[in-house]
Amino acid sequence: MAGIMSRKIKTPLFMVLFASTLAFILYIPLLKSSFLGQNEPGNLIVIRGTGEQSLVFEFQGQEELGRKAPETALLLPEWEVLVLFTLETSTENNLPRDSGLSCMFQDGLWTPARPAGKLFPGYRIAVRCSVPAKLRRIRPFKQPKLVLSGEFPDDLSGQDSPELARWNFVVYDTLTTKEDVMLFAKGINSRQGVNFPARELACVFSGGVRTRVLSSSQEVFRCQKPRRDISPQISGEIVTLDIGGRIIPSVAIYQPLSPQTSLPTKQFTGKPLLCACTMVFNAGKFLKEWVMYHSFIGVEHFYFYDNLSDDNTHNVLMELENQGYGITRRVWPWPKTQEAGFSHCAQSTMDSCEWMLFTDVDEFVFSPKWGNLQDPRNALQPLLKQTQDNSSRIGQISINCLDFGPSNQTTHPLKGLMQGYDCRGRRIQRHKSVVQLKAIAPSLFTKVHHFELKPGFKSKKLGLSEFVVNHYKYQAWSEFKTKFRRRVSTYVVDWTTNKNLRSKDRTPGLDNSAIEPEGWAQSFCEVRDRRLQILSKRWFGEESKTGYSMAWEE
Repeated sequence: MAGIMSRKIKTPLFMVLFASTLAFILYIPLLKSSFLGQNEPGNLIVIRGTGEQSLVFEFQGQEELGRKAPETALLLPEWEVLVLFTLETSTENNLPRDSGLSCMFQDGLWTPARPAGKLFPGYRIAVRCSVPAKLRRIRPFKQPKLVLSGEFPDDLSGQDSPELARWNFVVYDTLTTKEDVMLFAKGINSRQGVNFPARELACVFSGGVRTRVLSSSQEVFRCQKPRRDISPQISGEIVTLDIGGRIIPSVAIYQPLSPQTSLPTKQFTGKPLLCACTMVFNAGKFLKEWVMYHSFIGVEHFYFYDNLSDDNTHNVLMELENQGYGITRRVWPWPKTQEAGFSHCAQSTMDSCEWMLFTDVDEFVFSPKWGNLQDPRNALQPLLKQTQDNSSRIGQISINCLDFGPSNQTTHPLKGLMQGYDCRGRRIQRHKSVVQLKAIAPSLFTKVHHFELKPGFKSKKLGLSEFVVNHYKYQAWSEFKTKFRRRVSTYVVDWTTNKNLRSKDRTPGLDNSAIEPEGWAQSFCEVRDRRLQILSKRWFGEESKTGYSMAWEE
C-alpha cells in the first residue's frame, strides 16, 4: 500500500522523450471541436506544463443534462481506482510498465499507476491506482488526476475534482453492433432472473440525444442507434442510461462502427468452425496446456478476457501467438462480470466464428471414444459438422462436467493438470456448452454454462459415454485457495461472505475462510479416472532418460 510520497522526482532523459511523444498523441483530440461547442468540456485530455521535464494530464468532466459525469475514473472493490483515457490514434502498443504515471488524489496524496492495457474496441487505455489509506474514510471520493513523474504543483490538490463513480451502480462498457448499441451496466438487474423493464429505461448520449432501450437482460442493455447524421458528432463521448429520471454514472464511451471497431481483431483466411472464449485472472501457468490441448482437438482461435492479471499471462499468450496459435487477448477490467464478458465475447465474434466453446482454463473437453482414433487431430470438429448438416436446428451442445479432487497433490503439478490430477467424484456436476453463435438470443442471456437461444433453436445434452468435461476444480491447496479472492460470476457471492452457504458454487466442508482443512489432499476422491491422463500423455508426451516430459513443460 502506497503512502505519501516525495514531490521531487528525478526524471531521466528517456522519460522526457516518452512524455513528449505521448503529449503529441494526446494533443491531437484537442484540435477537434466538439458537438457541444469549442469551449464546452468533453471527453478530452487537457495537457498542462508543470516544469521543463514533466506533464500533467487532467481528465475533464463532461457536462451532460446539467451534471458533471465522473466518466474517466471508477472506484473498484478492494480500494482500487480504474482510470480511463482515450487515444484517438491507432497504436498497437500499451503503456509500458515503467511509464512513470501516477494518480494524484485530493490533499496532494498520490500512488503509482499500473498500466492495465488497451480496452476493446477502440483506443481506450486503462491504468489502476490504489486509494491512499488516509483517504479511505473521507467522503465523497474524488476522481484522481493522472500525472507523469515530475514536480506536482499545488493546484492539483484534487479538491475540485468530480466525484468518483462507484462500481455498484455504473454503466461500465459499450459495444456497437450493426443493429444497435450495447451497454453493460452494474446495479440495475442485481438479482438473477429479475430484469428491469426495458420500456422504463432510456439510452442517453452526448448533448441529450436519447434512444429507446430494446432489451434489458442481466448486465446487458441493447439501445436503438442514434441517427446516422448525429453519430459522428457524439462519437467518443459518454453514453449512459436513464432509469426513472435518474441518470446513471458512466465510464462508457460511444464508438460508432468504424474499420477499427467493426472488423475482427484477427483476420482469418476462412471463418473458423470452432473458437473458444474464457475469462482469466493470473492463469499463466495453465495457459500453454489448455491452448495446446484444445487446439489439437479442433479449436482454431482463442479469445481470452483478461480480468486484470498481474502474473505472466500476457507474455504466455504472446508466446503462444508467436508459435502460430490463434490468440486474441482482450483487457476486461470489470470485476465479477463473467456473464457480461461472455455476452460481450459472443456478440463481438458473431462474424468471426461459427461455434464458440465457453469453458474455464481448468476444464478440458474430451470423448472416451477418442482412445481408438488413429488420427485424433481436430477430433471435436466432426460433432459440430454433423450438427450443422442436420436439419434439427440444434444451436447448443451441452457437455456434463466431472469434478476432480487434489489427488494427493500439494503443489501445482509440473506436467500439468491432466497428468497431475486423476481422482474425481462420482456425480455429474453442472455442464459447459459449445454454442452456435448465430443461434444465441438477442438478449445474450447466459448462466455461464449455457445461453438462451432464439426461437426455433434447441440445445442437446450429450451423455458421459459421448463427451465429458474434466473439471480440475479442487486442486492442490496452494492453487485452490486463490478462489477465495473473488468469484468471477456476477450472481455468485464471494466465498469470504457468510451467504449462500449451500450454493453449488461452494466447496463442501469449507466455511468462509481460506484455511486448509485437514485431509484436503485426499478429498473429493471417489473414482480413479486416468482416461485423459493416458490420452494426453500419448498425444503430448515425449520419452526422456528421466521418464517423460509434456509439450507444455518449461
